Amino acid sequence: MRFFRITLFFLAAISFAVAQIDPETQAALDRISADSLRGRLSFLASDLLEGRGTPSRGLDIAAEYIASEFRGAGLEPAGDDGYFQDANVRVLEQNPENFEFTVTSGDKKLVIDPSHTSITPERAIELDNVPASQIRIIQGRGPVAGNARLVLIAGRIRPNVTDPESGRRDFVRNFVDSPDLVEFLKNNPDAKFTIHVSPAIEKLARVRNVAGLLRGSDPKFRDTYVLLTAHYDHLGQGFDGANDDGSGTVSVIEIAKAIASMNPHPKRSILFLTFFGEERGLLGSRFYGRHPLEPVSKTVADLNLEQVGRTDSTEGPEIANASITGFDYSDLPKILAEAGKSTGIKVYKDPKASDPYFARSDNQALADLGVPAHTLCVAFDYPDYHGTGDHWEKVDYDNMAKVDRAVAVGLLRLASDAPPPKWNESNPGAKRYVEAARKLREQLR
Repeated sequence: MRFFRITLFFLAAISFAVAQIDPETQAALDRISADSLRGRLSFLASDLLEGRGTPSRGLDIAAEYIASEFRGAGLEPAGDDGYFQDANVRVLEQNPENFEFTVTSGDKKLVIDPSHTSITPERAIELDNVPASQIRIIQGRGPVAGNARLVLIAGRIRPNVTDPESGRRDFVRNFVDSPDLVEFLKNNPDAKFTIHVSPAIEKLARVRNVAGLLRGSDPKFRDTYVLLTAHYDHLGQGFDGANDDGSGTVSVIEIAKAIASMNPHPKRSILFLTFFGEERGLLGSRFYGRHPLEPVSKTVADLNLEQVGRTDSTEGPEIANASITGFDYSDLPKILAEAGKSTGIKVYKDPKASDPYFARSDNQALADLGVPAHTLCVAFDYPDYHGTGDHWEKVDYDNMAKVDRAVAVGLLRLASDAPPPKWNESNPGAKRYVEAARKLREQLR
């Protein structure tokens, strides 16, 4: 009899948890499908899109695809050009004029072809017979030689892209793709460099954030906004970027379609937004922060999705789990944790990664403006992170669908008439965001 009563108690508890989700919401959650996510990601992370580098043809195709999905979901175009928010990036190209790159040791000489380098200085480089100790060459995460006058990254060449509005040349890197050079330096530590490179050629290229709006249903709250975001770019040719962050992008689409099917819509408006250029230094989200499509002072929260597809974390399997950066910085993560309970997802604080990773994704740009903004992910690190093997076949779609349902429930809570999340004033890590929020509130007075 006692066992029977205990069993009834647990059944009642489970029934209560399920009953917290009303039939209309449950019907929307049921639209979030593993098969649908798989279908979308298999296209977005296909070789056709060439790694979605910023800028690139593949990135443009991805933007058009996302816009078509927003259009199909019935979202309002929220950009300055339909569903697009147009921007420019500065692309730095190596100047071929008077280029020379040779390494010598005694009678040995290695000539590096300009097609194997991407060196884009602001001022001309004129180095003649410079010891290897004055050239820092980095391979992987460690140096091969030197640490002074010039820094070269040994590995695959990537374009140098910067923000023309910032007036700075952040994230400019000099690349040399030559295994022969690394081997030469290992065998000849007394090697000397002669490098002549003219100032980089600068060009502007158009790029786009993609934005769709689900208008709120309540006259009192429809002019306040919740953001669901992800970055749709990756590293370029050879890198499919399925988990990083194709998974977040297709999740934004899937959740948008699910919530847009509800009648009535949530009380607050929800802006579904995908950014360009996260891999180049949060370029798209920083641009949005300077040119918001909806008033920042009326934006109550941003939930950013990053790497929500792979469960094979380097720290161990992450099944039915999700973590949020800056977990104690505001009360938004606790809202997501409660939402997770209703869909069988444990939303927790990762003790190693939660705070250090806060500034490593697009939530940072909104947080700097005072908006409670965090990134939710499943695996902070996993095999193939920023590697060529990050393919769509390796994603756990059933788990991703469950995580997306938890996100949808949390998003609906944020878009309700409940009090919006606030920064944690007692947490030192959130101090700068508390101050930014204070300035934001002053704008409304």
